Amino acid sequence: MLAPSGEQYEIEGGGYRAVVTESGAALRVLEYAGRPLVDGFGPDEMASGGRGQLLMPWPNRIRDGKYSFGGREHQLPLTEPSRHNASHGLARWVAWTLEEHTSNSVSLVYRLMAQTGYPWLVDLHVLYDLSAEGLQVTQTATNMAGEPAPYACGAHPYLCVGEGIDHLELTLPASRRMTNDERLLPVSVDDITGTDHDFRKSRVIGSTVFDNAYTDLDRDDEGIATAVLSDPATGLGVALWADSHVRWLLAFSADATPTARRSLAIEPMTAPADAFNSGQDLVTLAPAGQEGDELSVSWGIRAVD
Repeated sequence: MLAPSGEQYEIEGGGYRAVVTESGAALRVLEYAGRPLVDGFGPDEMASGGRGQLLMPWPNRIRDGKYSFGGREHQLPLTEPSRHNASHGLARWVAWTLEEHTSNSVSLVYRLMAQTGYPWLVDLHVLYDLSAEGLQVTQTATNMAGEPAPYACGAHPYLCVGEGIDHLELTLPASRRMTNDERLLPVSVDDITGTDHDFRKSRVIGSTVFDNAYTDLDRDDEGIATAVLSDPATGLGVALWADSHVRWLLAFSADATPTARRSLAIEPMTAPADAFNSGQDLVTLAPAGQEGDELSVSWGIRAVD
């Protein structure tokens, strides 16, 4: 019998171990020295709550699944019918094809065919690589169509340090937060300096509820933004870093789900919800063969001890 998420690709390196699935090229397992760094899903389960999935060619939600681009109106299937949205792209449930599998890395590809709602052919590629520095993930999209294509991407790892988050400390390097309506669609982007959602200085999460995207990220000299989740009692933790293409980090504590506050999703995203309508941080991939027809985005996870 095959696992619900299809073939399983295990890699190891630098004390880390990961398992990536055929379904959605999702990160099912990530451990360091036997310690889980992500709250994934079992070999006999399908991903729930977006766990470990790649969000391409858009992350988050598109209002009513409708948008206009290049002078044409488009209608996507409503994959979040309860809120009447198109959610998290078109590649997270499909079978990705193995490109290369070594002891410490695995790469998979998926050709996203032109279809109703997204009439561009785009080649998607992901590389998972383990080293002593942790996991690095590189997501690449290449436009194979003869006209420009709208594009954004993200990923949905749930970070964990043991079980539960209320007692953990969080560092989230952002000065502004997107507020949402009841459909989790954007209302405004507000300064959070001095508020309960200002985690630029590490502090205990407590009862703070997260289901928002954060932006204006503090970065190091190489353009890297880093979020850290840690246990003050043990000093153990997990860090997620993202390159300069990642303009947004969405934090999600899953309060209204069966796994409420068990772990904290930190989702690196190049654009926020409904970017196909607002245009905010949306990338336009140039036609095939022209400069700008490809975008590669890197992020990663490492242990803190």
